[in-house]
Amino acid sequence: RAPNIIVVCGGVIPEKDYDFLEKAGVAAIYGPGSNIPRAAGEILDLIRIRGTSRC
Repeated sequence: RAPNIIVVCGGVIPEKDYDFLEKAGVAAIYGPGSNIPRAAGEILDLIRIRGTSRC
């Protein structure tokens, strides 16, 4: 795990896989029909909460 890396998944992902992905460290999962502006806002919130750093 790398706490400074935020992993976000999107696409056609079976709901049965969500729990596995979340336990593996995926911060957010967006499927078909996700509200893009809302998803973008949530991702920006994740960045603000966790902070960012550049190598």
